[in-house]
Amino acid sequence: MAKIGKIIKVAGPLVVAENMSGAKMFDLVHVSDMKLMGEIIEFKGDLASIQVYEETGGIGVGEPVYPAGEPLTVELGPGVIGSIYDGIQRPLDELYKNSGDFIARGVTAAALDRKKKWKFNPTAKVGDMLSSGDFLGFVEETQLIKHYIMVPPGVEGEVKSIEDGQFVVEDTIAVISAADGPVDVAMMQKWPVRKPRPYRQKKRPDIPLFTGQRIVDMFFPLAKGGTACVPGPFGSGKTVIQHQLAKWVDAEVIVYIGCGERGNEMTDVLLEFPKLVDPKSGQPLMKRTVLIANTSNMPVAAREASVYTGITIAEYFRDMGYSVALMADSTSRWAEAMREISGRLEEMPGEEGYPAYLSARLASFYERAGLVECLSGSGDCRTGALSVIGAVSPPGGDLSDPVVQATLRVVKVFWSLEANLAYGRHFPAISWLNSYSLYNDSIRESVTGSVAEDYFDLQAEAMRLLEKESELEEIVRLVGVDALSGPDRLVLIVSRMLREDFLHQNAFHDIDTYSPVEKQYKMIDTIIYFYKQAEDALRTGADISDIEAVKVKDDIARMKYIPKEEITKIDNIKTDIDNEFSKIFEKPHLEE
Repeated sequence: MAKIGKIIKVAGPLVVAENMSGAKMFDLVHVSDMKLMGEIIEFKGDLASIQVYEETGGIGVGEPVYPAGEPLTVELGPGVIGSIYDGIQRPLDELYKNSGDFIARGVTAAALDRKKKWKFNPTAKVGDMLSSGDFLGFVEETQLIKHYIMVPPGVEGEVKSIEDGQFVVEDTIAVISAADGPVDVAMMQKWPVRKPRPYRQKKRPDIPLFTGQRIVDMFFPLAKGGTACVPGPFGSGKTVIQHQLAKWVDAEVIVYIGCGERGNEMTDVLLEFPKLVDPKSGQPLMKRTVLIANTSNMPVAAREASVYTGITIAEYFRDMGYSVALMADSTSRWAEAMREISGRLEEMPGEEGYPAYLSARLASFYERAGLVECLSGSGDCRTGALSVIGAVSPPGGDLSDPVVQATLRVVKVFWSLEANLAYGRHFPAISWLNSYSLYNDSIRESVTGSVAEDYFDLQAEAMRLLEKESELEEIVRLVGVDALSGPDRLVLIVSRMLREDFLHQNAFHDIDTYSPVEKQYKMIDTIIYFYKQAEDALRTGADISDIEAVKVKDDIARMKYIPKEEITKIDNIKTDIDNEFSKIFEKPHLEE
C-alpha cells in the first residue's frame, strides 16, 4: 500500500512530494486535503513530481498527497454518448449543479450516472464460450447508437449467468467462468487513458471518409482510420472547419476535444450541436457525439488528460465496430502545456523551448488511429475505424513551427490554411497548392467503384488547371489579361469557376454547408465539361470573348445551391452548355 506523501514544492501546476516510494509512474494522486486530482509524471528516489489538473493556488509545503493506487482511467459504458465532460471526464452539467458557474476545486462527479437504469438486451446465452471483445448484449443508448456491452480485454471463458432487464451501470449483468475463477461483468468498464485499447490487427485504410466539404473530398481526401492535420494562423477558420467536419463527416460516432481553445468557441459547439440534425437519420447530432471541453482558462495540465481521455473513449466505440472520428482543437495548446510542465521539471529544452519528447508524444497519440480488426473470438471479424483530425495553431501561421513539423511527420493528410485566402473571404481557406493527401492511391478502388470511374481523372485535370492559373498570375500582373492567348485566358476562366463555384463553400448556408459526394462529382464534371467544350470552340476559331460572354456560367455558379434532392438539375446544365456552344460554332467567322 502506497504511503501518504508530503508536499515539498509547488510551482504552478507542478507539485513535488516526498515519501512517495510506494506509488508508480502515471498513478493518480489527490493533492492536499482539497483532494485536487493529479498524476505522477517523474520519480527521483522517493520524490514524485505531480502534474495537477486543477488550480494549485493556496496549496503549501507540508500538505498531504494521497495516492489513489491506480492510473488515470475513464469510465466507459452507457451514458457516454451525448455527454459533455471536462478534461478529466467530469460531467460539466453535474459540476454546474455542485459548484455553479465556476468549477470549484476538488469537486468530483461520476462520469456515468450511477442511478439511471438502462435496458440490457442479452445476445449471448448461458454456456457460450466467449473471449475478449465478444458481445454479451446491447443497450439502445440513443436512436442512433446501439451500445454493445463487450467482454472486457483479458477475460475469456464460459458464460455462467446472464441477465435480461433494467440495470444501473455498476450492476452485474453476466458472470463468466474464467481460468482464474468467476468474473462479474457490469455494463461499465474502466480503462487507463495512456494505454491503447487492444485489437486483433491493424488494416490498410482503403475506405474514404467523406466529409461533405468539396475541397477535402475531391482534392485531399481522408480515409477511414486515417490521420489529418489542419494548421493555420489565427482567423483562418480552423475551428469552423473542425466544426464542419464534426457535423457532417461520414462517421457513426464523433468525439470532439476542445483542447485549450477559447471558451466562446466551445460555447458555439455546445449551443449548435443539440440543434443540428444528422443528414442521414434526421436525429439531433448530439445523439452520436461526445464533447470534451477543456478551455484556455481551465488548468493547463488538464489539456494532456483531455487528449488521452478523448482518444480512449473513441477507441472504445471503435472496438464495437463503429467508424469514429475524433477532432482535437488544437494540439498546439496541448504542446504548450507540455512545454510549461517540462520547464517546471527543469528538463533540457528542445526547439523553441518544447520538450525533446514532443515528437514522440504526438506520434503516440496519432498512432492510436487506424482501421482495425476488433478483438473477438466468435469469428464475426468486425472492423472498426478511428480517424483523428488535429488542428494546429502555429504562431503567425508559421509552418516551420516544431508542433506542425512533428505532426506532419506522422499524419498522411495536410490541409494547409492560408491567411491570404481567409482575408480574401475564401472559405474553407485550404490552399489547393500546398495541401496534400497520401490516401489517394489506397482509396482509389473504393471511390471509382462507388462514385465514378473518372473521379480521379477529373481531380487531376482540375488540379492541373489550378496550378496553371498560379503560373499565369505573375504574367497577368505584369502585362494584363488581354495580352494572354485564348487558351490561357480560358484556363483563367475555368480556374476561377473551380475556385469560386466549387472550392468556395459557405458553412453557414443551409444547402451549401454539406455537399454529398454525388453532387460534388456532378459539379466538377460539369465545370471540366465546359472547359473541354470551350477548348474545342477555340480550336475551331471561336473568339475567347464569345466564350466569356456565355450565360451558362451563371448556372454553373449557382450549382452549389441546388438541394441534394434535385441534383439531377446539374445534368441539365450540360445540355445548356451544348446549346450555347452550338450557337458559337454556328457563327459565320467559324465557317470562313
